[in-house]
Formats: sequence, C-alpha cells, structure tokens
Amino acid sequence: MKARLDKILADSGLGTRSSVRNLIKSGKIKVNDVTQKDPGRKVDTDKDRITYGGEDISYSEMVYYMLNKPAGVITATEDKNQKTVLDLITDKKRRDLFPVGRLDKDTVGLLLITNDGALSHRLLAPGKHVAKKYLVRVDGIITEEVSSAICSGVDIGDDKPTAPAELDTIKQIEDTDAVIYEAVIKITEGRYHQIKRMFEAFGLNVIYLKRLSMGSLTLDPDLKEGEWRYLTDEEIKKI
Repeated sequence: MKARLDKILADSGLGTRSSVRNLIKSGKIKVNDVTQKDPGRKVDTDKDRITYGGEDISYSEMVYYMLNKPAGVITATEDKNQKTVLDLITDKKRRDLFPVGRLDKDTVGLLLITNDGALSHRLLAPGKHVAKKYLVRVDGIITEEVSSAICSGVDIGDDKPTAPAELDTIKQIEDTDAVIYEAVIKITEGRYHQIKRMFEAFGLNVIYLKRLSMGSLTLDPDLKEGEWRYLTDEEIKKI
C-alpha cells in the first residue's frame, strides 16, 4: 500500500500527524536507510523500510488483538480518569484501534480489539445473531423454572422479551456463607446489561460474569486477565 509518510507514521502509533511531521522535518526518520524530510513523500508499506532511531516502524493496515479483560477496566478507547482496555495493549501498531462491542467494568474475559470496522459490524449487527458465550455466577439457586424461562426468552423491561438463550453446565459452587450457582449461557443479542437483567428478573444477582467466546473466536485459556495476544491467521480467517 502506498501512502504519505506522515500518515503511515501516525497510523502506526508513533504520534499525532503534527508530531510525526516534526520528527520527519528534523531528520529523525529514514526510508530505506536514507533520511527523509518530506512528510508528504509516498511510501510503499509492502516494499519500503521505515526506521526511527534505528528501529523499524512496522505498519499493518488491519490488526487484531485478543484481550482477556480484567475487572476494573472500562471498555473505551480513552478516558481521562479511568484505565481503558486500550491502555492494556502495550504494542499498539495502529492509532485507530477500538474494542468490538463492550464489556461492563466488572465483567471479565474475551474482548476483540481491532481497527477493522467491517468486521466489527458483522459481529455486532443485530441481524447477524452472532452467538456470545459467558460463564455466569449468581447469588441464589438457578432452578429448572429459571433455566426454562431463560431458554424461552425473558421480559427484562424492553419492548420485547429477549431471544431464546442456551443455559447449561448448571451447578452449585461450594461456599460456606452463601448459595452460589454457576452456569454457561449463550446469547445472540447484545442488549444493555442483558445477562444481569435476565437473572435479575428472577431475583438472582449476578456476582461474576466472564465472556468465553464470540462467534468462532474463543478466549485463549493461557491468557491471564489483563494479558493479550495477536489473533492467529486461522482465527482471523474464521471470524
């Protein structure tokens, strides 16, 4: 791909468009080992080598990260007062990254971060019905009646009930002070606080929520909370 040198550097996360222009004009950027002072020079990202301070500047038109989101971090691109999921990506190759969908501040698990807007639309569009699977724990008993109702659709106060969900692997968690039940739930919608509201409709408070998968993308079990990795070529093809 051919593009202006200043645009490539800015998109690569080296700085703002104005700051990278200053770097170029001050002679700190080289293209194919030759100092380049023209911010508007067209560079072929597939053939030309760009360096800053002797280090290669890598450029990727589309990038994909899998993050195991920890609790206490907000799903946003930036915030002046709170840590965001993008703050956890320590090797940003683009400045136009964003999280696909959102997880509540206290929700953990799989989050896809990319700059691929078309992919984001395919995964989030209501008409696509992309399935999302979560591990949920509630303070109380998930009875057969609750399970049956969730699998049929629940009135959570919206214009219409939720779409039928799948609920399985239901079991009680041993706890000396409270009765805690755990289950795996799969939904095909993305309403505001949907899973929490579904269980609250039956007087059950969600105390832990972890996203396990989104479409064909499954959380890497080797990723600890707060850790991330690039998607593999196979994962990118599947999604």
